[in-house]
This record gives sequence, C-alpha cells and structure tokens, in this order.
Amino acid sequence: MKKRIKKMKNDHPVGQLKAITDFLPPPEELAPAEEMVKVTLAVDRSCFDFFKSMATKVGGKYQKMMREVLRGYAEHYAGKSH
Repeated sequence: MKKRIKKMKNDHPVGQLKAITDFLPPPEELAPAEEMVKVTLAVDRSCFDFFKSMATKVGGKYQKMMREVLRGYAEHYAGKSH
C-alpha cells in the first residue's frame, strides 16, 4: 500500500519560522590564498595512517589535512628568528 502525501495548495511557509545565522565563510576564504606547488614527500607510515584514518573518520581528505598542519606550522614560525 502506497502512502499518500498531501500536496500543499500554495507555497507559503507552514509553522513558525526561525532565522539562522550565516555559517558559511565569505567566497575569498573558500579559495586557496596562495599558489599551490605540487611536491613528492615521503612520510612515516604511522603519520600517513593517522591522517588517512582521521580523514576517513571526518569525511575529509588526508592531503588537505596535512596541508593545513604544514600551513599552521609555517605561519607559527614564519616571523620568529632562532
């Protein structure tokens, strides 16, 4: 037996509406800020396995996660002299 779905006679909202804040970043933050350079990099198996499993867990890409970590490290130490 098929369940019947009642069609609305108009397209007006039903019920009480609630405004939500915009949670998306502005367009300029969606694109990479700098030119990307492709590199070949050898990493420890445990390091690779960690990023790969975390990416699978959160539904992301392990390469992007690794880039973010490298970017954060570089930004942290960019202005410091040793």
